[in-house]
Amino acid sequence: MSVENPDGTSSELVFFVNGKKVLEKHAEPETTLLQYLLGLPGTKLGCGEGGCGACTVMVSRYDREAQTVRHFSVNACLAPVCSMHGMAVTTVEGIGSVKHGLHPVQERLAASHGSQCGFCTPGIIMSMYTLLRNNPQPSIATMEKAFEGNLCRCTGYRPILDGFRTFTKEYCQMGENCCRNKNNNQKQEEGTASRLVNGVDYVPLDPSQDPIFPPELRNTEQYDRDYLVYRGERVTWYRPHTLAELLDLKSQFPDAKLVIGNTEIGIEMKFKKMKYPVLINPSHVPELVKVEHTEAGIRFGGSVTLSRIDEELKLALEKYPDQQTRVFTAVIEMLRWFAGYQIRNVAAVAGNIITASPISDLNPLFLACGAMLQVHSKERGLREVQMNEKFFLGYRRTAVNQDEIVLNITLPFTAKTKYFAGYKQAYRREDDIATVNAGMLVEFEDNSNVIKELSLAYGGMAITTVMPTRTLTEVVGRHWDDRLVDDVCRLLTEEMPLAAGSPGGMVEYRRSLTLSFFFKFYLTVQQQLQTMHIPTSKVPSYFQSATTLFHKDPSRSSQIFQEVAPGQLQQDPVGRPLGHFSAAKQVAGEAIYIDDIPKMHNELYIGFVMSNKAYANIISVDPSAALAMPGVVDYICHKDVPGHNSWGAAVQDDEEIFASKQVLTQGQIIGAILAETQAQAQRAADSVKVEYEELEPVITIKEAIKAGSYHRPPNSISCGDVEAGFQQADHVLEGESHMGGQEHFYLEDHATLAVPRGEDGEMEMFVATQNPSETQHVAAEALDIPANRIVVRVKRLGGGFGGKETRSIVFSTPCAIAANKLGRPVRVMLDRDEDMVMSGGRHPFLARYKVMDRALFHSDNAYKIPNMKVTGYVCKTNTPSNTAFRGFGGPQGMMMIRELNLYQEGDRTHFGQELSPCFIQKCFDECVKQSDFLRRKTEAGSLVHIYQDGSVLLTHGGVEMGQGLHTKMIQVASRALGIPASKIHISETGTNTVPNTSATAASASSDLNGMAVMNACKTLLERLEPVMRDNPKGTWEEWVKAAYFRRIGLSTTGFYKTPGIGFDFESGKGKPFNYFSYGAACSEVLRTDIVFDVGLSLNPAIDIGQIEGAFTQGYGLMMMEQVKMSPKGFMFTRGPGNYKIPGFGDIPVEFNVTLLKGSVNEKAVYSSKAIGEPPLFLSSSVFFAAKEAISAARADAGLHGNFRLDSPATPERIRMACEDQFTQRFPKPEEGTYTPWFVDL
Repeated sequence: MSVENPDGTSSELVFFVNGKKVLEKHAEPETTLLQYLLGLPGTKLGCGEGGCGACTVMVSRYDREAQTVRHFSVNACLAPVCSMHGMAVTTVEGIGSVKHGLHPVQERLAASHGSQCGFCTPGIIMSMYTLLRNNPQPSIATMEKAFEGNLCRCTGYRPILDGFRTFTKEYCQMGENCCRNKNNNQKQEEGTASRLVNGVDYVPLDPSQDPIFPPELRNTEQYDRDYLVYRGERVTWYRPHTLAELLDLKSQFPDAKLVIGNTEIGIEMKFKKMKYPVLINPSHVPELVKVEHTEAGIRFGGSVTLSRIDEELKLALEKYPDQQTRVFTAVIEMLRWFAGYQIRNVAAVAGNIITASPISDLNPLFLACGAMLQVHSKERGLREVQMNEKFFLGYRRTAVNQDEIVLNITLPFTAKTKYFAGYKQAYRREDDIATVNAGMLVEFEDNSNVIKELSLAYGGMAITTVMPTRTLTEVVGRHWDDRLVDDVCRLLTEEMPLAAGSPGGMVEYRRSLTLSFFFKFYLTVQQQLQTMHIPTSKVPSYFQSATTLFHKDPSRSSQIFQEVAPGQLQQDPVGRPLGHFSAAKQVAGEAIYIDDIPKMHNELYIGFVMSNKAYANIISVDPSAALAMPGVVDYICHKDVPGHNSWGAAVQDDEEIFASKQVLTQGQIIGAILAETQAQAQRAADSVKVEYEELEPVITIKEAIKAGSYHRPPNSISCGDVEAGFQQADHVLEGESHMGGQEHFYLEDHATLAVPRGEDGEMEMFVATQNPSETQHVAAEALDIPANRIVVRVKRLGGGFGGKETRSIVFSTPCAIAANKLGRPVRVMLDRDEDMVMSGGRHPFLARYKVMDRALFHSDNAYKIPNMKVTGYVCKTNTPSNTAFRGFGGPQGMMMIRELNLYQEGDRTHFGQELSPCFIQKCFDECVKQSDFLRRKTEAGSLVHIYQDGSVLLTHGGVEMGQGLHTKMIQVASRALGIPASKIHISETGTNTVPNTSATAASASSDLNGMAVMNACKTLLERLEPVMRDNPKGTWEEWVKAAYFRRIGLSTTGFYKTPGIGFDFESGKGKPFNYFSYGAACSEVLRTDIVFDVGLSLNPAIDIGQIEGAFTQGYGLMMMEQVKMSPKGFMFTRGPGNYKIPGFGDIPVEFNVTLLKGSVNEKAVYSSKAIGEPPLFLSSSVFFAAKEAISAARADAGLHGNFRLDSPATPERIRMACEDQFTQRFPKPEEGTYTPWFVDL
């Protein structure tokens, strides 16, 4: 037994970061590795819960038993820094840099155009780097699986996979000329190209050049044997080395939590505000990390990680006969879909059991197979506990006593007569929590199909993992035949009730899954019995697909675009697939975002006091307890606003900066705490006491309609004679369609740093915003100072998609107010859960039709409808204010109406604008061929400086947020000035260089800023013309130098406004758009073909990346991303754990994109067209393909005619639309007869 440090001090924490030794004498147990690495900006905070991978780093340790170094990817946002003792941490900065050379992983991702906003990039780099350290030449399938724990919101994933495919054993150095590509069906027109990465000679991967593992950690066992104690402000951390030490600690602190990977406890402490004063880390207790093969099965120590279990079981499959390893096979298959590598690498099996989550993926399997635990305590000694129907005693409670630890678990071998399987259904296939899961075992009498034992265990059906014991008892002795299925379904229906409105919702769906899983198990076992030559009925061919495990082929793709004109100068970059100009910095982790700016002297952090009611009067606010907490400096509220406490994005003074008397939504800011650190500010903000008088909220569109709650009178647009059209119609259809909202899920949350400059009220604001001018304007009004005293600066954004166009002001303005009051810099970067509750998203839509401003313009989509009237109502609800989102209302409006008649050249839209030129028919025809299928007023400015050495500094009014805007503007200026792009640099966007700019939104930024840049460059060339005329053979540098000595101005501004834009709803006339974009997509199972008209592309690589990214984001809107809110306005979807965006595994297996050749657009810069938003709606092709598949399934069931399918078409909606004998057992109760768990907004 160990004795603690006699003086009560903490142990010294020793680990290595990028080869440098770290000695920390005051390690804080609540500090994560990410927080400790703040000085290294490459490791990003994306979600704080291990769900996005932006914080991925590589951790290495020496395995003394195997005498090898093991490398594993880890979520730094969850890993406690105290767990790093004796480890080596490698971040993206440690493998390569712009200055000293990129690592091949970094270089290839940059070259393949796989980094757009760049915020997720370092985490993706480190996932791939870790894979290569363990496996220098993986298969494509292994490579693609490495990113199950990483998300990207910009790229659509294809270019990332293409770049990393070059490391795989299947990659051919011939690239697109590989003989395997000869049978590619993609048809390529003359004058087009298909290689976005031209002439790249990749730096070869040389493992000998990777950083070495620190010899100090290899050469001594001391770091593994240390008994560690770390005492923090609120938590004490123990790391025992022996089992006796562990049992003694658990006896002394029976309520202490054992923590290995911190994947559950970290979430509970951060998001659920749980307090655990003692944490014990048993990662180095030999008995708990041991793996043993016994006669009964394989015994895994309680601290063995899920990744190691996966490895050991796969080795067992090779060692033992198939019939003996059926449980192992099911566990391996379940682990395939269990979280991501970063979680599986650190999460321990005992933690998964003791956490007792009702949706645990492994516990149903452990119960069904009767896994045996050995548990141990100092007082009780060693005992065995079988995992069966008596193991889970209640919510998060098990048969293991508080003072006991799980020593190990034995997964049993199976006998010849036993069959076993596991099942799981979730929103997303990879890295998602289960909706329902199950483990199933059946044992037969020898050489028969007579049931000796049936064991079923379900997760997601109660507050614990449950076993339907009555069902299991009644089927013993029955034959495994079709009659059994009906009886088991009846018994399960009776024994596993789930009341309407139960927590989690989706009651009918979840209940039907219990039956569907059993039916799949029945069919699978039936097939296996046939292979064993045991008499049983044959599985019909139309059911056989239900018995196969999911297999995904490696992804493949093509990108076709128009080549530049033969005579175009080599230095002219327009039309060429140049890489993102910040790509090298982004892959190296050197690109700086708001929260990467080093902490300033005397800086404070702001923590928001948010409303937890959707609609209520504020009775009182008491910050006294918060003000007494450590590190807290002040509390501010509406009383501290010197100027206006209100602002409005669409309606003036529509919203308060600080709620003064009433809150209108959950998450609305009431006040703010200023403290020395983020943790102190957030804890104190949670301690502010707010007393409310609750009012009845309006949450859904239907409730708003019923209450007559609207923001303004409705707008209508019409064409033709609607009444006459109805009279002439053979059929009239009426109905409604609902489209849900969508969370932006940019990887960089809202962030601001406000720095008061002391003189004349001046303030500098670094803000993650798409709208610097509006940010400046609102801050100036709130501070009651002129706008010229405030400078808003934006280097880059980690994604925006419209979510940072206006809602960033909600957070930046309080920072400015606080900085102004205290005279100190003030910083905020929201946590993901805060951002999702406070910032709003895409507007949900409800359409009622009989056969909405921006949505009205898009409701005709690409189809000519001769008689049409659309009326749009903007509903006012008590939900967080929604905002712009890629496409604004366009996707919603287009989703509602489709027709067969494509627009033709010269046709007029329903709002009267002529389509000329019109390429929709050409796009459609091209897509058919390729797929083998038989605003507002806008203005912009620029500022261009030419320096004496000939270098050019370019500034414009647009914000770089991953869309490649700066890259395109450099290309535009390069052509306009006739100089190489390498001579041009863009530093940032600022209100002190280009004032009064439009927001970077609405796909107009390249058009507006590009024209402004062209105008400025034209002015400069006109000034240089006399010098160039005098020395026609001179160089650019010589002309600039001569102009300088002639005192010719080498700096100028450019300005552009879109001509003739406007629309009058009363007259129904006007020109709301400058031109139109066209595109077509064809989607089928696992394949999507897109043809898009981008005019003459400024940069095909960027434009194709925008198309793929928009399509994937749209796929989330149409098929996956469901915003869930309670009837009282409580937001359930607060992070990647319960809000699923598409992942790497969700993109089409074959993803082909073609840029339409021969399109020109005289109304925009160099005949290009906008690209950011229009492609998003093409993802509806997947929605309608799914609907066609549902129709076919319904037809097989004898169901014909129309049916309703709302968007997103989630697994629940698709499954319940495919009505069959299982779903029909669970009819949906009528609205109003129960309170739903969550509502459709």
